[in-house]
Amino acid sequence: QVQLVESGGGLVQAGGSLRLSCAASGMAFSIRNMDWYRQAPGKQRELVAAISSGGSTNYADSVKGRFIISRDNAKNTVYLQMNGLRPEDTAVYYCHTDRNKLGYTGDFWGQGTQVTVSS
Repeated sequence: QVQLVESGGGLVQAGGSLRLSCAASGMAFSIRNMDWYRQAPGKQRELVAAISSGGSTNYADSVKGRFIISRDNAKNTVYLQMNGLRPEDTAVYYCHTDRNKLGYTGDFWGQGTQVTVSS
């Protein structure tokens, strides 16, 4: 079955960096679009960054220039490098996929990893 397992969250001071990882299994990872979402307390879940199977990326305006999404198909892993972290980046971060090259496949989510940025 499809599994997404995030890791790398933690507590960091403002201006610091973290790298999140999402290990995928039970899927043809290399043809999958992969995303990172986040949800802060009392707020809706929002898309942070996305990477296509071909490596094209896009980002939320709030993280452009600070976050980098990447993937390693040999390791079935997608990463989110987060630099210049701000208190407003505090949230639970989720790995997600819902499509591959053939189209929509249904939503799959990881369990989430907490990122807390102190001021």
